Amino acid sequence: MTKEKLLTHKAIEGDRDAFRQIVELHHRMVIHIILSYVNNSHDAEDIAQEVFIEMYRSLKKFRGEASLSTWLYRLAVNKALDFIRQRNRQKRGSGLVSALEKSEMEALKISHHQQSDDAIEETERRNLLYAAIEQLPERQKNALVLSQIKELKQQEVADIMKTSVSSVESLLVRAKRKLKELLIKHKEEIF
Repeated sequence: MTKEKLLTHKAIEGDRDAFRQIVELHHRMVIHIILSYVNNSHDAEDIAQEVFIEMYRSLKKFRGEASLSTWLYRLAVNKALDFIRQRNRQKRGSGLVSALEKSEMEALKISHHQQSDDAIEETERRNLLYAAIEQLPERQKNALVLSQIKELKQQEVADIMKTSVSSVESLLVRAKRKLKELLIKHKEEIF
C-alpha cells in the first residue's frame, strides 16, 4: 500500500494527523492548480482552504477509483472555476476578465519603459495569448490549461474532467483552432 493510500485510509477512519499529512503533501500542487486559473495568490490560498475543507467533508465518500491526488486536482479545478464564475457574476458588464489581475497589468505597464523592446513584445504576446485563452469555451479552456500549461497527460486530464481521452483530444483540437482564429482576428485588428 502506498503512503498516500495508507494516509487516506487512516484519514477516512478519523485520524487527524493523517489528514494533516495529506494536506501537507498536496498543498503546493493544489495552490499551483488554482493559481493557473485565478492568478492571485491570496485568492488561491482561500480557494485551497475550501478545497481541503471539501476534501475533509467528502473523504468518507472517496471510493479510490482514481488516486487521491487526481481527486484533489479535480476539486481544485472545480473550486477555482466556481470562484471565477462567482467573480464574473459580480463583475457583469465590466468586460472580459483578464488572465492577469489589474494590479499585475499595472505593474507591467509601469515596467514597460524599463524593459527592452524584445521583452515588451514577449510580454504583449503572452498577454494576448492569455486573453485569447480566457475567451475559449470553458471545457476547451480547461483541457488546454491542464494539458498544455500544466503539462498533464491526456489520461490525467480526462480523469480530472470526468471524460474520455478521445473527448480531451477533440477539445484540444477545437481549442487550438479557436485560439488561432482569435489571435489572427486580433492581428488583423491591429494592422
